[in-house]
Amino acid sequence: MSTRILVVYYSSTGNTAALAESLAAGARETGADVRVRTVRETAPAQAVAQNPRWQAWIDTGPHQALAELADLEWADGLAIGSPTRFGGPAAQLKSFLDSTGGLWAKGKLADKVATSFTTASTAHGGLESTLLAINNVFYHWGAIVVPLGYTDPHLMESGNPYGGSFVSRKSAAPDDLALGALRVQGRRLATITTHVATGLKRAE
Repeated sequence: MSTRILVVYYSSTGNTAALAESLAAGARETGADVRVRTVRETAPAQAVAQNPRWQAWIDTGPHQALAELADLEWADGLAIGSPTRFGGPAAQLKSFLDSTGGLWAKGKLADKVATSFTTASTAHGGLESTLLAINNVFYHWGAIVVPLGYTDPHLMESGNPYGGSFVSRKSAAPDDLALGALRVQGRRLATITTHVATGLKRAE
């Protein structure tokens, strides 16, 4: 049976969504079965309307099916992504993560392999702190956290060892350098997840 990878993200203008798709593409290169899901938009319409790019992203949606708790239970490994919001993940994503208490209490999230990715509009806008905040959730789940590291020559130029990231200066879309790093992250996630899932099945 193929390794099952879940990519869950929140995106307000499409940049984090682009990273999610690139990570998913990298995971598929290994033969993994990949689901890409987004989370519900909960921001007030008035707040959205103040940002034309945010409004345009919503108007062209829906972009993916909404993530459900069943998706988390289905996955062997998962990647979680969000733009930075004051140095942490967006409330929209956090709301979904906060709904996982029931699965956590049953041990359904333990031993899953997990990684994180993010975007920001400034170079020091909280990329690493957002990744670490997402990883904090993984620690509580008992998941196995897989950082991007400097595990591929591509990452010596493009990489953030904490996880894939992109700085959108002047509203720029993710470039090939950043998207390449996310493909590496997807391949790494799927490969390590396969090793872990295979070992767990042998131990049963």
